[in-house]
Amino acid sequence: MPKRSKSSERWLQRQRKDYFVRKAQDGGQVSRAHYKLEQIDQRFHLLTARKRVLELGAAPGGWTQYLESKLTRGFLIAVDPLPITRGGRCRVIEGYAGEDEVNAQITSLLADQQLDLVLSDMAPNISGIRAVDQARAMDLADIALAACEDWLAVGGDLAIKAFQGEGLDAWVAALRQRFEQVNMMKPKASRPESREVFVVARGFMASHNGQPDGDRKQAREE
Repeated sequence: MPKRSKSSERWLQRQRKDYFVRKAQDGGQVSRAHYKLEQIDQRFHLLTARKRVLELGAAPGGWTQYLESKLTRGFLIAVDPLPITRGGRCRVIEGYAGEDEVNAQITSLLADQQLDLVLSDMAPNISGIRAVDQARAMDLADIALAACEDWLAVGGDLAIKAFQGEGLDAWVAALRQRFEQVNMMKPKASRPESREVFVVARGFMASHNGQPDGDRKQAREE
C-alpha cells in the first residue's frame, strides 16, 4: 500500500476530529452537508411537504437525504454527473447543470409546472489558484440563477453555496434585482476555516420590460 502524503494524513485527522463528520457517521447521514441544509432550513423555513425542488450538485446525497425526508407530497429533481445516494422520492438527472441535455430533461420532468425552490451545493474542482477557483464558483452561481429564470415560480426561493471572494458582492447586488430579500449565512456545520457561505434569496419577482416588481431589500450577512 502506498504511503499517505502529509496532506492526506492531515485531512484524515481533521475528519476524525470533526464534530459534524462524526455526527453524520453516527446518525447514518450521507455527509456533513445534511446538517448545513438542515440549519439553513431551520433559519429560513424553505421546505414544506408540497414543495417542488430542483437540487443542483446533489452528489453524494447529503442534501438529497434531508430533502426526501421533508418533501413527502412534493417532488425533487436532483442533478449531478456523479452517483447520488437517494431513496424513492427523487428523480435523478445524470449530467452537469446548465448543459442543454440536462435542461431538456428538467423541462420534461416538470411537465409545464414551475419550481418553488432551486438549491445549489455546486462547487468547482479546486485548482489551487484562488482567482481561477473563484471565477469558476461564480460561473456555477450564474448557472443556478439561470435555472431560476427558466423554471422558478414567482415568489419562489433560491439557496446556493458560494465562496467569499472576487465577484460575490456584485453578484449578490444583482440578485437583489430579482428577489425581494437576499441573505447570507454560514451554518455551524460549515468548517470555520472555509470560505463557503450560503446565499438565500426569497420571493422571486416577475419582471416587466426588464424591471423587477416589488421592494428591493438589502442583503445582510448573519
